[in-house]
Amino acid sequence: MVEEGALLWEPSPEVVKNARITRYMRWLGRSADYEALWLWSVEAPAEFWTSIWDYFKVVGERGHGPVLSGEMPGTEWFGGSTLNYAANALRRAATEPERLAVIFRDEAGGRRELTLGELAEEVARVRAGLAALGVGRGDRVAAYLPNIPETLVAFLATASLGAIWSSCSPDFGAPSVIDRFTQIEPKVLLAVDGYDYNGRHYDRGAVVEDIAARLPTLVARVRVPSTSTPAPPDDLPEAGSGTRTLDWAALRADTAPLAFEPVPFGHPLWIVYSSGTTGLPKPIVHGHGGVVLEHLKALSFHQDLGEDDVFFWYTTTGWMMWNYLIGGLLVGSTVVLYDGSATHPGTDALWRLAAEEGVTYFGTGAPYMIASMKAGLRPSGLDRLRGLGSTGSPLPPEGFAWVHDALPEVQLGSFSGGTDVCTGFVGAVPLLPVRAGVIPCRCLGARVESFDPSGKPVVGEVGELVLTLPMPSMPVMFWNDPDGSRYRDSYFSEYPGVWRHGDWIKVLPDGGCVIYGRSDSTLNRGGVRMGTSEFYRVVERFEEIADSLVIDTGQLGQEGRLLLYVTMTEGAVLSDELVLRLRRELKEALSPRHVPNEIVEVPGIPRTLSGKKLEVPVRKILLGVPPEKAANLDAMANPEVLSHFLPSEG
Repeated sequence: MVEEGALLWEPSPEVVKNARITRYMRWLGRSADYEALWLWSVEAPAEFWTSIWDYFKVVGERGHGPVLSGEMPGTEWFGGSTLNYAANALRRAATEPERLAVIFRDEAGGRRELTLGELAEEVARVRAGLAALGVGRGDRVAAYLPNIPETLVAFLATASLGAIWSSCSPDFGAPSVIDRFTQIEPKVLLAVDGYDYNGRHYDRGAVVEDIAARLPTLVARVRVPSTSTPAPPDDLPEAGSGTRTLDWAALRADTAPLAFEPVPFGHPLWIVYSSGTTGLPKPIVHGHGGVVLEHLKALSFHQDLGEDDVFFWYTTTGWMMWNYLIGGLLVGSTVVLYDGSATHPGTDALWRLAAEEGVTYFGTGAPYMIASMKAGLRPSGLDRLRGLGSTGSPLPPEGFAWVHDALPEVQLGSFSGGTDVCTGFVGAVPLLPVRAGVIPCRCLGARVESFDPSGKPVVGEVGELVLTLPMPSMPVMFWNDPDGSRYRDSYFSEYPGVWRHGDWIKVLPDGGCVIYGRSDSTLNRGGVRMGTSEFYRVVERFEEIADSLVIDTGQLGQEGRLLLYVTMTEGAVLSDELVLRLRRELKEALSPRHVPNEIVEVPGIPRTLSGKKLEVPVRKILLGVPPEKAANLDAMANPEVLSHFLPSEG
């Protein structure tokens, strides 16, 4: 068992000297002390965020209003300022048109490239096509598209007009998409008729028809070709109800100069959604300015990305990491878009892609790291790789140790944040060492604290992750929430004026952090509260176990049962001997209170489409809530497994 906090990696003097955050600190006239810099960033937020605008020479008009005014949740940023996300993402296109902007790969080996000049030309064409359909400032453009170049082009074109983007991945079922898009009333829908995943083609033609039929505000539908979908006919039939239908080629048929609509700092850029595992997904609106400043800061200083980098993060268009990935254009990096399975034709698929494309920063979810570790992979050919990002769920110390062992020269950056802010609250930085299971720092501008049950900040103890200071990339609003009550209830009901995120965190004396999972799925045994990540760390160290889920059915004033569900690796059996070893290890590593009442084998662990374990919905099912009410089945990657979690009768 790897000891939490064990030193795994330290930056060399050369790494520290050449880091982009070091250059920024020299520009500020500050010494290379990260903790002091973080403290300044949260004690003088107006100065800090102004420095980000000035240091990166943001394209836009700064304005003369205050940098921030008002208290959370009503903070306003950079009053009187105007800018446009797309103008900043494409700022280098005019002077460096030959610079490589986009590499696209699919799981079948298909590959495309776009230079900055080509990307800007495509954006101009699609911008003209959208404008001809009547799309303008404030209109919503919805996309049911995979992670392909056309999706990026359509997003930038939408943003350039001051219109508002929202996307779902085509692996979402019709009800899930309808739940999202009907809330925002889009004017245009872009969609593919099918997609490829894990060596199979999935037809989505009927799903798209169903979605479009439920969106009465549509004036147009655009059919975007997918990798293996045949080219559409030149003349497509009308969709009915006054909705025009056209193909991608028709949308981009006309040439036009590229222009950018200046919009206020907080003007809506995109609408992303909460996981939607229960109830209607929350439509979270982020603004142009907040995203530009946050992504410039995070990508440059925490992930050390710039113009010489090739940036890849494994994601779909339904996860906020897609929005984060394309932010690489803001700092001049080449972004790698990948459409397909992470493990087809083998678990090493993403590592091979990274080697072939010379990726310098590789991001993925913690489950892929664990799968690679369990498969015994030793990635090779990664000579250019210097940074590895992990997010989505806590990475256990064993995952940290595997990365260090397999890629000893690479800095691992475990990040934790969320769709709510489209970034990380806590993460890595090139100035600090990496220790097993520990996230090195609180991110610049993020006043993260750990609150005890009485709402007091604590150090060295597990508590609620809160933010006591606003960030520019916090939502400007929820869509269709005119009085802001839904927004306030989501984050500010527990501690007025303080953002409660819903994670357990321990802030260490040196500023490092450990994330313990969602605070609403806590294990509370005999008054001892514990995050589920600590439990998974013990269980998933067993080679025989591929995945697991732990549920505490206790309710207020009544201790319940502790149930452990496991999915076995191929060929492994949940024998009596293995059960005994599991119980013994959990007793010794955690406590006698955390030995499960029952260990049950299931064919799969329920997860969202972005890979998060569905702990809270399964708990509700075990307490008698029907599966269709406990979870949004269309927001799940594997809804068929829920039937295995129904409470037994009697």
